[in-house]
Amino acid sequence: MARHLITSAIPYINGIKHLGNLVGSQLPADLFARYQRGRGHEVLFLCATDEHGTPAELAAAKAGKPVAEYCAEMHETQAEIARGFRLSFDHFGRSSSPQNHRLTQAFAARLDEAGLIEERVETQIYSKADGRYLPDRYIEGTCPNCGFESARGDQCDNCTKQLDPIDLIEPRSVISGSTDLEPRETKHLYLRQSKMRGELSDWIDSKTDWPVLTTSIARKWLNDGDGLQDRGITRDLDWGIPVRKGDAEWPGMEGKVFYVWFDAPIEYIACAQEWVDAGKGEDWERWWRTDKGADDVRYTQFMGKDNVPFHTLSFPATILGSGEPWKLVDYIKSFNYLNYDGGQFSTSRGRGVFMDQALEVLPADYWRWWLLSHAPESSDAEFTWENFQQSVNKDLADVLGNFVSRVTKFCRSKFGEEVPAGGAHGDRELALIADLERRVRAYEGHMDAIEVRKAAAELRAIWVAGNEYLQDAAPWASFKTDPEAAAMQIRLALNLIRLYAVLSAPFIPDASAQLMEAMKTDDDAWPGDVAEALSVLSVGHGFAVPDVTFRKITDEERADWHARFAGIRS
Repeated sequence: MARHLITSAIPYINGIKHLGNLVGSQLPADLFARYQRGRGHEVLFLCATDEHGTPAELAAAKAGKPVAEYCAEMHETQAEIARGFRLSFDHFGRSSSPQNHRLTQAFAARLDEAGLIEERVETQIYSKADGRYLPDRYIEGTCPNCGFESARGDQCDNCTKQLDPIDLIEPRSVISGSTDLEPRETKHLYLRQSKMRGELSDWIDSKTDWPVLTTSIARKWLNDGDGLQDRGITRDLDWGIPVRKGDAEWPGMEGKVFYVWFDAPIEYIACAQEWVDAGKGEDWERWWRTDKGADDVRYTQFMGKDNVPFHTLSFPATILGSGEPWKLVDYIKSFNYLNYDGGQFSTSRGRGVFMDQALEVLPADYWRWWLLSHAPESSDAEFTWENFQQSVNKDLADVLGNFVSRVTKFCRSKFGEEVPAGGAHGDRELALIADLERRVRAYEGHMDAIEVRKAAAELRAIWVAGNEYLQDAAPWASFKTDPEAAAMQIRLALNLIRLYAVLSAPFIPDASAQLMEAMKTDDDAWPGDVAEALSVLSVGHGFAVPDVTFRKITDEERADWHARFAGIRS
C-alpha cells in the first residue's frame, strides 16, 4: 500500500469560484485522491481557504463586514459548495488558523537564522486619498510588460509576470479609484530567493517526469531577465499573520503582516495539523517530515498555471531554506485555463457559471464528467453549452445510463430481480473480457500518470464496449430461441454495471454509489483481474432497477442556460 499526500491550490476567500477555478485544481485533485483510495492506498487530501492579503480585505469591505467575520462565513460557504461537488477532502482548513500563524512565524525565524531574510527599505505607493500604502491588489494599472490595463500590483493576470505596485503604468487605488498617489519609503522583509537559484534549478531539473507546462514556467522565472528575484514577504496591512520571529517580536516590523503568498503555501502543512487537532487523524508529521516517516510519501500538488511560479520556486525556497526535514513536492500537475463560450470566465464581471449556480442547474456528476473529460491539460479549453449538452447526452445518458436501464429492466421482465444463471461464457464474452482487461489496465496507466482527459476517454471506451457487446449479443432476441444464453449474457451485463460503478467512482461518485446500491453490493474492490470482477454478483444475487442515472439536457434548457449565464452575476 502506497501513501499519497495530495494538495489542491487553496482558493481565495473572496467569493464563490467559477468552473474554471474548479477544474484547474480542486476537481482533478479529488479525481486522483478518489482513484488512489479506490486502489487501496493511504491518502491524505488537503485543501483550505486562502484568507489573507488584499483580496480578503477588499471583499469584506465590499460586503460591509469585518474581515474576520467575512472570512469565517465564506469558508463555510466554500466548504458547503465543495461538499456539493463531492470533493473528498480529508480536511478543508483555513490559512488564518492558529496552526498556520505559528508555523509561518517559525519558518520565518528559521529562514532568518539561515541568512535568507533581509530587511530592505523600499519604495511603495501611498494613496493620499485613502491615507495608506497600497500593496498588491489594492492597486491596479497597466502592465509594463504586455500592456494589459487591469494588471494588479502583485501580478499581471494576462501575461503572468510578477509585479510590484510601483511597476504599474498609470496606477490607481482599488479602494477609491484615486490616482493621487505618490511613492514613499517603507521597510520590509525579503526572502533572498536569488541565493537559492542553483539549488532550486537543480531540484527542478531532477523532475524529469513533470508536465512540460510546469517546468517551462518554472525555468522561465528562473532564467528570464536577471533570473530569480528576491521576494518581499511582508506587507503594510491590518489583516494577516503578524510578523514575528517565532514567539519573539521582530524589531522594526511592528504593525506589519506576512505577505499572503508566503503564508498560504505553508497552510498545506498547517492544514495537516488542523486535521489532527480536529480529531480526524493522528500524527500529521508522518506525512510532512522526512525524519518522522514521510520519506515513503508521494506528494502531488494540483494547480492552475498562474500558481506554478510560487509552488516551484517560492514555497520550495521556504522549505529548503529552513534547513529542516520537510517533505518536498514530488509531482506538480498544472493546468491551463478553461475559457467560457467565446471569452473568459470572469469573477469581476460575473461572466460564466459559478460553482453554486452549477449545482442549482444540475447535480454534481454532470459537471464533474464534462469538466474532467475536457480538462485544459495541454492547452486552454473552452466551455460551450452546445458541447456540454452533447457530452452529457451522449456519454452519460446514451452510453452509461442507457446500458444500465436496458440491462436491469430486461432482466426484471424476463428473469426477475436477481442475477440469472445461464451457461458458460462463449467466444463473444471471452473477447469482451480480454478487451476490457486491456482497457482497464490502460485506464489505470492514465490515472496513475494523471492524464485526466485520456483517462476519461478510456473510461468512456469501457462503457462503450459493454454497449457494443449488448447490442451484438442481443439477449432480447436470443431469449426467444436460447433463454439460457440470454441469461448468461444478462448475468455478465449485471456484473458489468458493478464494474462500471467501481471504475467510474473517481469521476462520477454519486452515480457510482447509485449503481452499487441498485446492484445491492458494497463490494467496491478494484478489479485486479477483470474476469474475476465480472463474477462478483453470483447467481441469485438480488438487484433493483435504479432510477434514471442520467437524464438528457433538452434544447430548451440549453438555450435558457446560455442566455442566463451570459451576463452579470447579481
